[in-house]
Amino acid sequence: MAGANNPRPSRRSRGETGMTLPDPHDRALVVAGASARAMVESAARAGRMVYAADLFADLDLRAVASEWVRLRPYPDALPAAVAAFPPGPWLYSGALENHLPVIEAISRDRPLAGCDPAVVKPVRDPATLAAVVRAAGLGFPETRADPVGVPRDGSWLAKPLRSAGGHGIAIWRGDDRPPASTAARVWQRRVRGRPWSASYLVAAGDGRLIGASRQLLGRRWCHAQPFAFCGCIDIDPESLPAGIRDQLRRLGGLLAVPFGLAGLVGVDLVIDDGGRVHVIEVNPRPTASMELIERATGMSLAAAHLAACGFPGSAPGPTRPRRGAWSKAILFAVCDLVIDNDTVRAIRAAGGTPHEGWPPVADLPAPPQTIPAGVPVCTFFAHGDSPPRSLAALRRRVRSLSPPSGVPLAAHRR
Repeated sequence: MAGANNPRPSRRSRGETGMTLPDPHDRALVVAGASARAMVESAARAGRMVYAADLFADLDLRAVASEWVRLRPYPDALPAAVAAFPPGPWLYSGALENHLPVIEAISRDRPLAGCDPAVVKPVRDPATLAAVVRAAGLGFPETRADPVGVPRDGSWLAKPLRSAGGHGIAIWRGDDRPPASTAARVWQRRVRGRPWSASYLVAAGDGRLIGASRQLLGRRWCHAQPFAFCGCIDIDPESLPAGIRDQLRRLGGLLAVPFGLAGLVGVDLVIDDGGRVHVIEVNPRPTASMELIERATGMSLAAAHLAACGFPGSAPGPTRPRRGAWSKAILFAVCDLVIDNDTVRAIRAAGGTPHEGWPPVADLPAPPQTIPAGVPVCTFFAHGDSPPRSLAALRRRVRSLSPPSGVPLAAHRR
């Protein structure tokens, strides 16, 4: 999940993997997006021959993809990159819902396993989403299309209309930008409560709640900007209070009808102190928090997504009860960071040992490259017998990282 100074796409052919994979004509799958690694790994575990078009093309993605391309420029390079892969369906991740012309262009030439632009547009429109959510008795924060009359006392947020991972969100205190710049933003009243996400598998007119997680936003120990998504803690939905579960299940029905989404869908939420669910936005594709569900339950997310989208030969397999809690944290560069082999070894060492075969670190940046300040470096995972202990282990893992060069990747601060 690292940035790069290399403007040219890179490819690696199937022959370099050393893997024996199924016939591409019936098992091929293309995964495309800003960060495709989790779904590439899931699809490979499900027996798919995976072709990846990714902004970062980190070492662990390269290890499992039959062929990969590192995208520059993103997302404009996506249609041409995907067109060069063998025939087969494709799915998107990594906020590609903000680039509907790209989805349209790719889907003209290969079947889409996911939500097409016609269903993405209404669910990503704040006014449309608010009307449907409120009619179902769920919360949605007051949202305005311009800042006229919006209080500047810190009780409102200014948000990019094409948002991704919380980046660009700021407390609104007014600014002097010209009116033309407001077209790409909305203003939203802050909801006091804890940030959550809910994960759904939507198929056949039903949206099934398959996971929930406490979001980690703007954590200083991850070097994340305020409001930026920097990780999460997996929570068993069955452990939530009955009133919250009821609201989340009601929300799942809305994703299927009237919105007509399909496959894996994530919803960002705030749950207030009274237990009311407030919907913030819907992400109509696999999200960053979902890989914890696969670790916790054994569910094949890629197979489940393909089956829900109507592609035969894709079975998610049996699941197991959750034992303990998984968590993940995304570490951001605190300064421009040169990645060399020593840095990669330090990241691996900080990850520690696998738990139940799952790697403790992911999105390993490929050397040589320079990661600009504020760009993700890697992802750490931890497991504990409870969510608080899982989070404590995760923080220790992140704080332990300091490469031989002496450049601190994780600050020793709260």
